[in-house]
Amino acid sequence: MSITHTFGLNVRHFRNSKGLSQEGLAELCELHRTYIGSVERGERNITLINAEKIANALEQPLASFFFEKTS
Repeated sequence: MSITHTFGLNVRHFRNSKGLSQEGLAELCELHRTYIGSVERGERNITLINAEKIANALEQPLASFFFEKTS
C-alpha cells in the first residue's frame, strides 16, 4: 500500500472517530473540502505543512498517520 493511501485511510479513520464530515475537517484545517476528499482517497502527494494541519485538527500525532491500522 502506498504512503499516500495509508495516510488517507488514517485521515478518514480519525475524522470518522471524531464524528466530523470532510467539510468540517476542512474548515478546521483551513483547507478545501475537495482537497480533504482527495487526500483520503490517496490521490494527493500531501505536503508536510498540510499533513500537520490535518493532524493538529484531528488532535493526533502526525506520525500516527503513516502506519497501517490492523483493525
